[in-house]
Amino acid sequence: MAVHRKRFRVEDIAGGEMPILDVTEEAGPMHSEIMAELRAIRAQMAKGITAAPLTGSAAMAAIDASTAHELSEARTMLETYRAQIEQCEKLKVELDLIHDAIDRTKREIATLHGKSFDGGEMAKVNGELGAVVGGTEQATQQILEAAESIDQAASAMSKVDSADQQKRLADDIQERVISIFEACNFQDLTGQRISKVMTTMKFIEQHINAMMEIWGGVDAIKAHVPAPVDQRSEDEKLLNGPKLAGDVGHASQDDIDALFD
Repeated sequence: MAVHRKRFRVEDIAGGEMPILDVTEEAGPMHSEIMAELRAIRAQMAKGITAAPLTGSAAMAAIDASTAHELSEARTMLETYRAQIEQCEKLKVELDLIHDAIDRTKREIATLHGKSFDGGEMAKVNGELGAVVGGTEQATQQILEAAESIDQAASAMSKVDSADQQKRLADDIQERVISIFEACNFQDLTGQRISKVMTTMKFIEQHINAMMEIWGGVDAIKAHVPAPVDQRSEDEKLLNGPKLAGDVGHASQDDIDALFD
């Protein structure tokens, strides 16, 4: 059986015959596809060339806008931090002042506690006031007894005729008068004791005033004082005690005498 061998182009060229290429059947579809791809690539390249500058400028503008926004936010945050730092500094100054005031107040209280309220000074004040009360009571009793004896001796003297008896009664009266003079010495002792108490009270008052000055003075303290409430009964309200010089609301002896005129 004979085999039909395909003749190659090289053999035809070598034999002097030029082959005729059939481009219509094989190269047509491939050529059109290649040309279509080239046109598409050329269109994309042209579009990229025209759009690239616009896209770049827009990107730069977007970057600038974002940077400006971030800078604005950073400046705002910085100003906020600066304001907070200033407030913290002011707060620190106030806290330092409060700390200093508390420290000074503690020193004043410690001084009062050590020298007055919880020490020998307060016990001494209590002892002096007790001695004033006791001395006044004792002197009053002595004066009353002497006055009573003088009254009895004077009554008896008017009833006796004997000179010796009158002399004894007169001597007794003189002794009682001397006893009264001696009892009146309690005033000097009382004054000395009260002076000691007043010294301690002035010491306490001085440190209390210093504490009030630390916290703004008397006016600032008065703003926190609650309204006074009088819880005394009606009878207790009438008992105001002895009148001091310059006190108002007390009836004088002249006022009382005027009621009987």
